[in-house]
Amino acid sequence: MLQSQCFERLFLSSLVIILVSTGSYVLAQDPTEGEEALNMQLIGYNDLQGRSAYQPIIQQQGDRWIAYIGHHVGNHENPITGRQEGNGTSIVDVTDPGNPEYLAHIPGTNIEGEVSEAQMVRTCLGSDLPDGIDTETYLLRAVGSNGHQVWNVTAPEAPTLVSSMEETGLIDTHKNWWECNTGIAYLVSGVETWATRRMTQVYDLSNPAEPQFIRNFGLPGQQPGAPEFDEMAKYDLHGPIVVDDRIYFGYGTFLDGVIQIVDRERLLRGNPAIDNPFEPTDENLEYPVITTMFTGPRLGAHTAFPVLGMDIPEFADNSEGRTRDMLLVVGESLRNECLENRQMMYMVDITDETKPWPVGNFQVPEESGNFCERGGRFGTHSSNENMTPIYYGKIVFLAYFNGGIRAVDIRDPWSPQEIGYYIPAINERTTQRCINVDGAERCKRAIQTNNLEVDDRGYVYAVDRANTGLHIVELTGSARDIAEF
Repeated sequence: MLQSQCFERLFLSSLVIILVSTGSYVLAQDPTEGEEALNMQLIGYNDLQGRSAYQPIIQQQGDRWIAYIGHHVGNHENPITGRQEGNGTSIVDVTDPGNPEYLAHIPGTNIEGEVSEAQMVRTCLGSDLPDGIDTETYLLRAVGSNGHQVWNVTAPEAPTLVSSMEETGLIDTHKNWWECNTGIAYLVSGVETWATRRMTQVYDLSNPAEPQFIRNFGLPGQQPGAPEFDEMAKYDLHGPIVVDDRIYFGYGTFLDGVIQIVDRERLLRGNPAIDNPFEPTDENLEYPVITTMFTGPRLGAHTAFPVLGMDIPEFADNSEGRTRDMLLVVGESLRNECLENRQMMYMVDITDETKPWPVGNFQVPEESGNFCERGGRFGTHSSNENMTPIYYGKIVFLAYFNGGIRAVDIRDPWSPQEIGYYIPAINERTTQRCINVDGAERCKRAIQTNNLEVDDRGYVYAVDRANTGLHIVELTGSARDIAEF
């Protein structure tokens, strides 16, 4: 009944003629027409102005819930301003997830000749930051090769720039991490003198208006002048995740993956045995590292999501090993129509951090949806990163490109099981994905669920790489019973 009511509400709302700020009228397509679902249902939808989307973050601000969404390269009209704006950051009010309201777009790069993008976002409340303003909310974003910025988004309808880091001179930027309780930020950057196009720059952003650089960090051999410089160039960092005194790094998104567990305090303090504790030498780069695990050459480590303190029901009667620490590792599918090695999710036992060991995996069977024929990418890309107790240690959500959103029960990490999925319908915004077949280009329109996130209310937010928009969904049925709402 709940599902049918939701669909009826969405269908009726899709028939409403909406007056946009440009004065033109738009008749929206029913977002449920053509969807595929099991134990999940669509709650709300926004087209994100037709921009290719990468990463959503959901921040509670008082009695409001705001989605901040980073975008890939592109340029689209902003109906709010009536101007063409380079893809940057969308700000959407999702307080009522059934009626998301687009509030503002912060344009990306505005430098002539530069592509415009701002793929990655993080947020912190000023009341959580050591030197932030208690009443303020801050947004950290990566802006292509032009560095990183902090914005004041206390009034999300009217964001203002607070500070910038490395405005020029970077090769690339990507998925940062920001510790709100300390202000330390791990910025994924590409410093020109380093071997790889993505490594880590550590900043103190406890006062967002006055960024303080701490150090550069990467895999040993990636630093300037290293003998292994050329060999280590292929290991691009995708992003870190910090829990307590550990940092979990994933390098090599779809090939030559590396999983690295680092002691946070050692990274921030540096090697005390060296005159210059932050000098990028092999010794200093190895000093904070607890373990480094290289995957197989055809596997990536796009996302390394720690799931710690898992009580394993299967082992409840065992005298030892009932509680385990796991690292959920996700590789990134990169090529259209399966012209690559299959990427999937792996569970790695890190109960002994110095001896990580893969124990299970999950993938969607291709034949369950003939996904290789649908067009676009098929396979994993990322997982949710919010550790809300509703799902943590029980359910993880995976962005699966043309496989949509996949809900996976991980309570038995040796045998993860799918419990639900939601594949959005394509719409008038969805762009084509192409391959070359016998010298001719073949293109198909397909959903490309790129990244997703959950909020502390339990809603799942998925954004689409092929310009389809933002889909807000929730669990239903037996899948919902596993969570703790």
